[in-house]
Amino acid sequence: MGQPVAIRRLSMDDLADYKELRDSMLAAYPSAFSSDADESRQRTPESYRARLGLERPEGGEFTLGAWDRNRLVGAISCERDARIKVRHIGHIIGMMVRDDQQGRGLGRALLVECIALARRADGLEMLTLTVTAGNLSATALYERLGFFRCGSLPRAICVAGQYFAKDQMALDL
Repeated sequence: MGQPVAIRRLSMDDLADYKELRDSMLAAYPSAFSSDADESRQRTPESYRARLGLERPEGGEFTLGAWDRNRLVGAISCERDARIKVRHIGHIIGMMVRDDQQGRGLGRALLVECIALARRADGLEMLTLTVTAGNLSATALYERLGFFRCGSLPRAICVAGQYFAKDQMALDL
């Protein structure tokens, strides 16, 4: 693997790198994400500020990045609703690893650190995520780390006129 990759929370200074990574991954894998590449390209880096969780002292809202030297090569975010009835649930979104970095265990490392941070968040009891049905490698990774399938939403996203189902998965913390 060469040099070790550093996994750390993103800061405001990292938002331009995050946007560049996200835009490239949305364009490369349109069926893997619920967000649209063309629409997302219109956003500013600062529009992702909420994903940093700066206003959430109880934790459970953050974005982690995998850095190979000074290059952001992967990311994962956890969002948390502030509403009382559902604030015990965190939602993993935007899991991504650059093509040239896949196979190095970065997705697993990001997910392991994400789960660890979620477990330290005050009152967070469960994580959820969605994965495009048929994405066997991602599903297998999530299952290896304890996620279980709890449902499927047919026709969850439409890409260029083609529908894709999203499997819903959960992990009890």
